[in-house]
Amino acid sequence: MSDINFRTHYGIIPALDLESVDAIRRIVEETCEVEGVVGYKLGIAGALRLGLANAVRAIREITDLPILYDHQKAGLDIPDMAQKFCTICNEAGVDALVLFPLAGPSAVEEFIVHTQRQGLCPIIGGDFPMAEYKVSGGGYVADDGPARILEHAYNLGVRHFIVPSTNLNGVRKVSEFLTASGRKPTLLMTGIGAMGGRISDAFAAAPECSCYAIVGRAVYASDSPKEAARFLGSEALRFA
Repeated sequence: MSDINFRTHYGIIPALDLESVDAIRRIVEETCEVEGVVGYKLGIAGALRLGLANAVRAIREITDLPILYDHQKAGLDIPDMAQKFCTICNEAGVDALVLFPLAGPSAVEEFIVHTQRQGLCPIIGGDFPMAEYKVSGGGYVADDGPARILEHAYNLGVRHFIVPSTNLNGVRKVSEFLTASGRKPTLLMTGIGAMGGRISDAFAAAPECSCYAIVGRAVYASDSPKEAARFLGSEALRFA
């Protein structure tokens, strides 16, 4: 099983939702040495503008912290695409893939298996920090769909999961389910900052898990990304 060895059990992961090499490099240079920063989440903005390998190379010139690639949202495809996608991502040099395999059980299995075969860490999600995402909120996804995805992935041995911080009851339920067998899973939490999530509340809802806050605009749109990362990192490290 491929895994990520973050340097602390709690921390923050800045999201590099930026379109230029200079913008990406600036955020990484200002934050990579900040206590509490454990890695970076690279999204499609930089990958499509620069090419995934070029975006990764720009980060690697500055730091060896783990790079998580979020294709917004990979895994929502036919199972046959899993091998191609995972191979390309491995060749580009990322360490982990954020996967939302909403296309069904076969997609869950194939994307996880091929991620692992490429030596990458699968980070599995299915839920969004948006009220209208699920049927009960006016959306199109079954209310129990995300939980079923996580359960399937968990039974396949996955240890890293991504959940919205804005639903504290949901965080508690996921944490309780994942830790019931004695494992210590890793939760990466979205929705921190602009979407209303708070590190202190979200981490407290998952006391038996290693927790990491994915922070985007709160860092890269700040007048001082370094100070913003330092503040959020110290908040996360209070749980260490």
